[in-house]
Amino acid sequence: MTIQSYRDLLVWQKAMDLVAECYRLSESFPKTEIYGLASQLRRAAVSIPANIAEGHGREHLGDYLHHLSIANGSLMEVETHLLLAEKLSFLTSPQTDPALSATAEASRMLSGLIRSLKNIRNKTNT
Repeated sequence: MTIQSYRDLLVWQKAMDLVAECYRLSESFPKTEIYGLASQLRRAAVSIPANIAEGHGREHLGDYLHHLSIANGSLMEVETHLLLAEKLSFLTSPQTDPALSATAEASRMLSGLIRSLKNIRNKTNT
């Protein structure tokens, strides 16, 4: 399959699903967290597919890799927020487990994309 748009990237699609899941999970947070942890979780989650898309739209491979690195950092941030929500008893382990599995899968996919792009960069530089 030829990638014509960032929307064709499976990692972007999985990241979009993760955003929806994070929004669903954060709806159950206490109202006092609407501008706190709920907001942080949602922003970090949205940042993942947004940075994949923005990087894909850049003209230079280095810029793409930079945005994928930011997406990866946001992915780690989402994991941390989910674990914190569990630690604070805003969510239970059965609630966070699917989202944490999704972050692990997205992380593997993102790492694979980064590795592939670095290989392309290395081939063009030799």
